[in-house]
Amino acid sequence: MASGFWELRPLLHLLLPLCVHWVAEAMTVSVLVDVVTNALCPGQPTCSEAIYISGLQQTVVGVFKMVVLPLLGQLADEYGRKPLLLITVSTTIVPFTLLAFNQSQEFVYAYYVLRTISYIISQGSIFCIAVAYAADVVNENKRATAFSWITGLFSASHVLGNVLARFLPEKYIFPVSIALLIFVPVYMQFFLVETVESAPRKDQESSGLKKAVNVLDRRYKSMRDAALMVVSSPTLRGISFVSFFYKLGMSGISAVLLFYLKAVFGFNKNQFSEILMMVGIGSIVSQILVLPLLNPFVGEKVILCVALLASIVYALFYGLAWASWVPYLSAAFGVIYVLVKPSTYAIISKASGLNNQGKAQGFIAGVKSISSLLSPLAMSPLTSWFLSTDAPFNCKGFSIIVASICLMVSLCCACMLDTEENSTNDERGDLEEPLISHT
Repeated sequence: MASGFWELRPLLHLLLPLCVHWVAEAMTVSVLVDVVTNALCPGQPTCSEAIYISGLQQTVVGVFKMVVLPLLGQLADEYGRKPLLLITVSTTIVPFTLLAFNQSQEFVYAYYVLRTISYIISQGSIFCIAVAYAADVVNENKRATAFSWITGLFSASHVLGNVLARFLPEKYIFPVSIALLIFVPVYMQFFLVETVESAPRKDQESSGLKKAVNVLDRRYKSMRDAALMVVSSPTLRGISFVSFFYKLGMSGISAVLLFYLKAVFGFNKNQFSEILMMVGIGSIVSQILVLPLLNPFVGEKVILCVALLASIVYALFYGLAWASWVPYLSAAFGVIYVLVKPSTYAIISKASGLNNQGKAQGFIAGVKSISSLLSPLAMSPLTSWFLSTDAPFNCKGFSIIVASICLMVSLCCACMLDTEENSTNDERGDLEEPLISHT
């Protein structure tokens, strides 16, 4: 165990600033609801305008992420991990600065516009690039441990962010968050070591129009090659289906769960906080301690299948909840299903060549963004229907049960995964010429 942690030393200057970034974002979540509601619907406990704007934001982000995530993964392979990380972690600074300066209606609208752009660039891409960076510096047999540390520290950062938000006075939350967000790119600039050597560019003397054409041509070829790489690999193709159906089910549940619990059991922010803290603390243990211990013995595929099975039980308990204590029991399975993410990253990484880590992670993240876009479109009206008096039968959690079917499909796809093709992919990936050199 100690030797495994020792091999993760090269990730110190990656994990430390990422933790600070996630803490800074998490500590604003609880106060944002009050800020937005007070600005858009002053004096009202609920605000339908805020709900609609948030839904529109999620839709716009989902549409653009389908293109942006694979593109950022390709750019990270070509230009390096460090510049892309610097860009993605910096996008949150300006939106939060607006709210720290003024929380009027106009500034809240401006915040939503800039935050939408920030989400398009950074949501999901930070994980993809961080995973690609870890794959560059960590031995293949230690990658699952590295990825579990990244996701485990993500959970720990959210717990710490929630604790800070609870004890800090509200007027200090945004200034402290902004200070932490500024610290992150500064730290990375000075201490994070680049792991990718950029290929020399061959169009330095080209005209502006020719450069633009060459850039578009390279982007098209790069995205085409990424798609062909995933489609031609049984493992990557299979994990794409696993990720798509898992995200389709879980993002749908996440979109309606709090409204469902409030409508059925009258839960408020105190119960929500208890559940989130319980899952967060348990997730830290399972991702940082349990997964690294089990992975050498059972492998990523077994861990993935067990985690997907736990997600199915999680969804069914929520959908069939018959008492107010059942959601707490359901949330306990979240400690296990969080292992889906690090095990998925490890499988993708092993099935990709060293030169294609960013492309593979980014392409499959783009596939997941399609699920994030589609699932709320079906889950929101279905949930509203079964929570209303017009429901065809009495099952208020029916939409969550439907979402569990997607998780079952994901589990079936995971059971059929072939994870024994890694060495050939590594050899093929090492021989590939960087796409930046194409003219």
